Amino acid sequence: MEQYTVDQAAERLGLHVKTVRAYVRDGRLKAVKVGRRYRIARRDLEAFAGLPQSPEPSRRAEASSIVQIDGIGRAEMDRLSTMVIGSVASRPHGVNVQIVYDEDRAHLKIIILGDLEPSAQLLRIIDALTRE
Repeated sequence: MEQYTVDQAAERLGLHVKTVRAYVRDGRLKAVKVGRRYRIARRDLEAFAGLPQSPEPSRRAEASSIVQIDGIGRAEMDRLSTMVIGSVASRPHGVNVQIVYDEDRAHLKIIILGDLEPSAQLLRIIDALTRE
């Protein structure tokens, strides 16, 4: 939940800080006292100002994973990267994949960024493909 200090609320409302404090003390502007300072929830500030209330941002979790495979030749890298990219293309989005290959060192990195479940599914696919 996004909260504002009295100073931030005054700035957003275009009012003097003392005016906002008076509104809080009078009960016209809902606030919570934390220690010696007030905190004003975004929803309460929007309601006070007569603004349409915007929805709270939903909580979202994402994963960042790097799969490193050493000792992989060019042909095996081509097969593995084709399978990984193909599995991402055939599913709903929510995952970005980048593949980096260093042929001199036979070193492959698969970088996965995105939502948790699609990332987990992709990691399971990579695990199965590397066990073959």
